[in-house]
Amino acid sequence: LLVIDTKKNTYHKLPINRDTITDVRSLDDDGSYLATTKTQIALAHANGDGMELSCENTVDAVSNMLYGIRIEGYISLNMDSIKILNHLAGGVPVTIEDDFSQSDKSLVKGQTVTLTDDQAMHYVHDRMNVGDGTNECRMRRQNAYVDALFPLYKAKLQADSGFINEFYNDLSDYMVTDMTKDQYVKIAMDGMEAGSLTSEDFYTVPGVEEITEKYDVYRADRQAAIQIILDLFYRETE
Repeated sequence: LLVIDTKKNTYHKLPINRDTITDVRSLDDDGSYLATTKTQIALAHANGDGMELSCENTVDAVSNMLYGIRIEGYISLNMDSIKILNHLAGGVPVTIEDDFSQSDKSLVKGQTVTLTDDQAMHYVHDRMNVGDGTNECRMRRQNAYVDALFPLYKAKLQADSGFINEFYNDLSDYMVTDMTKDQYVKIAMDGMEAGSLTSEDFYTVPGVEEITEKYDVYRADRQAAIQIILDLFYRETE
């Protein structure tokens, strides 16, 4: 979740563990509501058509998890877009901190590499045969990838304002969003132009990871989540 503070001209990232247990709506084939179940938040996307209905259901689940906070837009990219994102950046430098020997032997633990497009797919996507196999481990890699990717895009945009149109056009076939192109481009420009939005430390909702017979679950600390919501979405009155 990207949270933009327009008064301070800053933004925060709030990564959400896909295994987080929260209220998720089940939908019929036509999108009509069937029931609400406490289950993995990732299943919100599965309970839909893979397109707009899935995205809207995910927005609803994330909002429920955050005590009803209104989410003003979504952008969904499928997994194939990882290679496009990496290619547009010209490769992304990362340090390999996990054992990829069963996933991609070219990613050697301890080495710093500029990821090829195929390597980027393994680095960002793979979980079961990498490191300890947990989603938390993968989220750490994903955050490291985004942190390394962003300044590359920022430099490209500063060198050529037309890069944002190339970015949008190359990814449009992989994207589902309820935002207009103008809205999307404005956020991207605000985030990447010199002297504009600056990044604050990202938040994570603390919790406990559990392995069950059915699937892994992440039980978020609800009290800690309240404090994060207050920090991100509210200002104290003077």
